[in-house]
Amino acid sequence: MAKELPPLPYASRESWLYEAAMRLEPRFRELGFELPGIRVTCGFPSGRALNGSKSQTIGQCWPGHASKDGTVEVMVSPVRDEPMKVLGILAHELVHAAVGCEHGHKGPFQKLAKAIGLTGRMTATEEGPDFVKLAEPIIAELGEYPHAALNASARKKQGTRMLKAECDGEGEGCGYTVRITRKWVDEVGPPLCPIHGEMKVYE
Repeated sequence: MAKELPPLPYASRESWLYEAAMRLEPRFRELGFELPGIRVTCGFPSGRALNGSKSQTIGQCWPGHASKDGTVEVMVSPVRDEPMKVLGILAHELVHAAVGCEHGHKGPFQKLAKAIGLTGRMTATEEGPDFVKLAEPIIAELGEYPHAALNASARKKQGTRMLKAECDGEGEGCGYTVRITRKWVDEVGPPLCPIHGEMKVYE
């Protein structure tokens, strides 16, 4: 009887996610779908990934035409670290990659997602019994996901940064000073001193 080997230690989240995707790929082929060339990363997929609510985005798939080299980009949010849940998020995004992002969560997406065992609302799928059965051996092979969940709601939102604008009057300014946001400098231009005109903006 062959000796059972321990799970391989993965130094990075990306290597774990990529290996997980490769182990899910045979099931996609069985169902008649080929995965395109992909890159998988652990990162915040959009602004909604930071809102800390039930509508929080926890995964995203970018189509190949959005990438310079034509590779499909898959992102899994760092707010989750449970291997089964992470694998479920990954599988959801791989379904997008397999059927094409243009289908959204309808038609071909829904059919394939259900076929691999994802259940619930198609915009926020869950890992059904069939998927758990598929995923458990994969997790056993890969070992723990090398990541600790981030609490997105704990991140303090930075206020708007104000820039300093000061009148230098071509070297003989009066020192008139105001604060202004980068938005207004970019859209309208530097503020004006009532006496000397255009002011100098300091980053």
